[in-house]
Amino acid sequence: MDLLHVFKQGDFVLITAFIILIIMSLATWTVMIVRTIKLRRAKAGNAQVKELIWNAKSLDEAVKIAREHESPMSDMLLDAVKTDETFHRNKDANLASGVPFGPYLLRQIQYSISQIMRRFDGGLTALASIGSSAPFIGLFGTVWGIHKALLNIGQSGQVSIAAVAGPIGEALIATAVGLFAAIPAVLAYNFLVRGNKTLLQDLNAFGHDLHAQILNKKDKE
Repeated sequence: MDLLHVFKQGDFVLITAFIILIIMSLATWTVMIVRTIKLRRAKAGNAQVKELIWNAKSLDEAVKIAREHESPMSDMLLDAVKTDETFHRNKDANLASGVPFGPYLLRQIQYSISQIMRRFDGGLTALASIGSSAPFIGLFGTVWGIHKALLNIGQSGQVSIAAVAGPIGEALIATAVGLFAAIPAVLAYNFLVRGNKTLLQDLNAFGHDLHAQILNKKDKE
């Protein structure tokens, strides 16, 4: 595909379609690489800190570990401990006092999970939009290019295969570029959504254990 030739020969509409598709393709690969690295780091950090936390001899030691190792599970533990301290420090002083500690802690853990997961949703909407719209932008560029090619052929009066094949072949490049932008976007979207789903499952399981651990600590006090 000689994109340079297309830019030289194409009109404003066709060139605009190509520029949009190129921007979409660059955005797709940027989001895919950045989000994949972030997701893998989060999962690796969770795997490391989870083992360290549950091997800690006390909750205070677990908090210290969480502060030294950055990960979503570390953030969850610190938020849960902060919730514990806030609830019992402000007991009978505000609206939270009307809710038992167990449900209150569970609610805050779920809120913490939702806030953490928001960090990993960035770019997914863009990938979904690119995956669904890029083929149509490419098709529009192709239709427009064929339309212009047929007009030029009609004006010149040349109906040979050589006169038809060249301009139409150049117009079809737009469809190929649209697919080149859309296919990685769809694959990246599915991969990241699946990765976020497994991360959410890990956080929910950790949150359940964390909830039970803090309640058990309070029952012993």
